Amino acid sequence: MAQRPQPQTDTGAVRRFAFELPALTASVARARRLAEERLIIWGCGPGIRDTVSLIVSELVTNAVVHTASGRFVCELREGEEKLRIAVRDEGGPAGPRIRDCGEDERGRGLIIVDALCSAWGAERTGHGTSQTVWAELAHGTGEAC
Repeated sequence: MAQRPQPQTDTGAVRRFAFELPALTASVARARRLAEERLIIWGCGPGIRDTVSLIVSELVTNAVVHTASGRFVCELREGEEKLRIAVRDEGGPAGPRIRDCGEDERGRGLIIVDALCSAWGAERTGHGTSQTVWAELAHGTGEAC
């Protein structure tokens, strides 16, 4: 009788999930759902799912509203120490920045991301004005996946 291979625990394993959507307002909700569904598959609890959903919403909204993108790619990458959310868009004239929005309800997205994440940033991809805006949640800031 053949033996089945035993599952192995690789402490350096990274889980990755990416999807591409059109840069439309309706895609923000779709991106949130796709991210949440993947986190459920990965066994993440509701607290981390809620936090990631909010971050995905903010980063995707920025790509849709503040860039000249026709499409964007969202990637979740979960490793031993952190969960990284990255949104690559087709770029615009300026990179993302936190701004003082006063009492205006618009423009608070990166303030929220900054408050929730252990780190975030942006980098040009080297292809025209394309950029990736990313945010990281350290394990221990919410439930681990």
